[in-house]
Amino acid sequence: MATKMKIKSKDKVIVLTGKDKGKIGDVTAVFPKDNRVVVSGVNMVARHTKPSQANPQGGIIRREAPIHASNVAHVDPKTNKATRIGYKVTAKGEKTRVARRSGEEIKG
Repeated sequence: MATKMKIKSKDKVIVLTGKDKGKIGDVTAVFPKDNRVVVSGVNMVARHTKPSQANPQGGIIRREAPIHASNVAHVDPKTNKATRIGYKVTAKGEKTRVARRSGEEIKG
C-alpha cells in the first residue's frame, strides 16, 4: 500500500543511519509503494552484468540502490542539518513545505 511521502524527487537529504551515515545527496527517484528513495552517491552497489548489445563490454557496474525513506531526512536550507517537514498555507491559499528547524520554505 502506498503511503504519503514528504520526500520528493530533487530534494536535498541527509542519511541518518547505515554505512553512508552523514552523507548528503539529492533524491533522484521515489518509490512510495515500497517507501524507498534513491539518493545520488549513497548506497552504491556493484552489479555484475553479462555482455549485451546495449553494453558489449559487460563487467561490473556501480550504481545507487534504493534506501528506506525513514533512514533519510531533509536538509534544512539555513543550517544544513537534518530537519522535519511541516506545511504552511500562504496568504494566496497555496500549501507550501517548510523546515521545522528554521521555518525556512523548502523549494520544490
